[in-house]
Amino acid sequence: MHKRIEVLATREEIVRRSPEIILSKMEAAIQSRNRFTIALAGGGTPKPVYEALAKQDLPLDQIHIFWGDERYVPPDHPDSNQKMARSAWLDRVNFPESNIHPMPTGSGNPQVDAEKHDRQIREFFGVAPGEFPRFDMILLGMGDDAHTASLFPFTDALQVCDRLVTVGNKDGEPRITFTIPLINQADCVVFLVAGASKRSALAEVFAPTGDANAYPSRFIQPQGELWWLLDAAAGEEIQKS
Repeated sequence: MHKRIEVLATREEIVRRSPEIILSKMEAAIQSRNRFTIALAGGGTPKPVYEALAKQDLPLDQIHIFWGDERYVPPDHPDSNQKMARSAWLDRVNFPESNIHPMPTGSGNPQVDAEKHDRQIREFFGVAPGEFPRFDMILLGMGDDAHTASLFPFTDALQVCDRLVTVGNKDGEPRITFTIPLINQADCVVFLVAGASKRSALAEVFAPTGDANAYPSRFIQPQGELWWLLDAAAGEEIQKS
């Protein structure tokens, strides 16, 4: 793993920097494999990043969009990560629908939909059960409790190591999420973290030792690159260390 930490002055600087990294990895992946696979994050910090990407002239037919997690709501629900990314980016540029691979949430049973999406990802990448595909890039946020995707502290999802997708749980509300091994297989994982409320959680995540079950972002140790893009409010203590 190659770890990079950038503490930027403001949230706006994260929004400026993120597309630079995404475009660099996109160009390399397309040159090497003729396609770029990226899993998007939900939340407030990534949204303006997607709006910035909507202004770029991108090879849309070679980009495949997935999500790292999804709330178990219909795709047109205001809380849907898919809806946010579509309104901020995908629908603005007439993104090819066949290249958009949302997490299904329509069966009424989160476990059924998690298993369905597991199969969909395996089919797309051509990997057998027991194998883990390699995304070119996975974008992640981090909560005040150090959760990432829908991998919350002390929940069953943290222990799932034989599947690509599982059911997450936040205060009794089901979600669908990538598993830790799938995230860690990625060529590049980029955390986008902003705000002073994240400072104490970041200190725990970056501590030399600690309990990853209590601070799940500690579990994220990808085989490839790990980027942390932090604003000064979140990364003040990290910058000092």
